Amino acid sequence: MLYTSRRKRIDANVATHKRGEGAQLQGLNYTVSVALAVDMSQNNPIRLFITHAWDASDDYLRIFEYLESARNFFYKNLSAPDKAPSGGKEADREELRRQMAQAECIIALPSLYSKNSELLAFELNFAKASDKPVILMRPFGANASLPKEITSLSDQIVDWDGRALVDAVKAQARHEESNRWDTIEFKLD
Repeated sequence: MLYTSRRKRIDANVATHKRGEGAQLQGLNYTVSVALAVDMSQNNPIRLFITHAWDASDDYLRIFEYLESARNFFYKNLSAPDKAPSGGKEADREELRRQMAQAECIIALPSLYSKNSELLAFELNFAKASDKPVILMRPFGANASLPKEITSLSDQIVDWDGRALVDAVKAQARHEESNRWDTIEFKLD
């Protein structure tokens, strides 16, 4: 919602700039508008970070199966669970900060909460401090409830569904709304 009103304000400033009023300030907004309107493409993939505890778990790998199965969806994985640093907790956190720095969107796996809740909390808190949107996946194959500690740090909660995940990533990372409609066929008797 914040994006929509901000976008309208930017577009109004661009229109003002094109008429020649308030050129200096409005020109800056025009540049911002162009930067916000960049679409995802093969040359401009969405940069993602998937939470991990230095282990490529089944849920971690499943995310990529879902993302790879989507047509015309381009992303770059910035997470590297195989690059665990030596040096203790602070070295781990510094490497995670480095991996997350360029991400446009964070996908959080709830299975990590039971394995290493402190590390997941750090990743989510860093994402929020860096103003990065967080998509939280529901537990896979179970109707378990999600802990409040992680739901409060997420922007969107998504079921394990490829279309829903891709739509959430596009919406959170690039503010692209899905134009998909589900068709339900039925017969009237």
